[in-house]
Amino acid sequence: MMIEIFQDTICPWCRIGKKHLFDAIRQWDGEPVTIHYRAYQLNPDTPKAGLPFWETMAAMKGGRDVVQRMVQHAANAGEAAGVPFRFDRVEMWPNTHASHTLIKLAPPERATDLVDAVFRAYFEEGKDIGSLDVLAAIAAEQGMDPEWVRSQLASDAKREEIAEDLAYARELNITGVPFFIIDGKLALSGAHPAENFLKAFRQAAGTSAHR
Repeated sequence: MMIEIFQDTICPWCRIGKKHLFDAIRQWDGEPVTIHYRAYQLNPDTPKAGLPFWETMAAMKGGRDVVQRMVQHAANAGEAAGVPFRFDRVEMWPNTHASHTLIKLAPPERATDLVDAVFRAYFEEGKDIGSLDVLAAIAAEQGMDPEWVRSQLASDAKREEIAEDLAYARELNITGVPFFIIDGKLALSGAHPAENFLKAFRQAAGTSAHR
């Protein structure tokens, strides 16, 4: 069973939704699951150097108080899901293209660990995941050659693959993430609980909900 995940690396709900998905996969007793990560950018016009997080979010969402409530809601949901958020450490709103490139560079069997590491670096450690140095260091921690990774990031090595993902998202009329496609048959939008993913797995596999 193939599961495609459209996500952005600065989206807290993507981290939460991914955790719920993998909770469901651990409970799934059907056919093996393969994950394919697809890039999505909430704000593709963000400059490469990034923007200040709180000021940018306040301008987008209608004030810092609104943003504070939003991030607290996400942090509460993350705590319930078992993934911590430290928004007090987050300073940058990065352009996420380079972080998507890093995920594309990872060997398929390491992609999930790398996604987790990128989320952890941003949401727990407050690192600027638009920085090539930060991304190369994350890659090194995951067993990749940091100099090779940095050269690939600098040359925008996966631009075409990322452009294809973004075009596919437009074709599917995806306007928000996380967005999951289950075996090319079913789509789930949002950070659904694990039981909803399990229902989707059963439906895609053509099995009964009472299995």
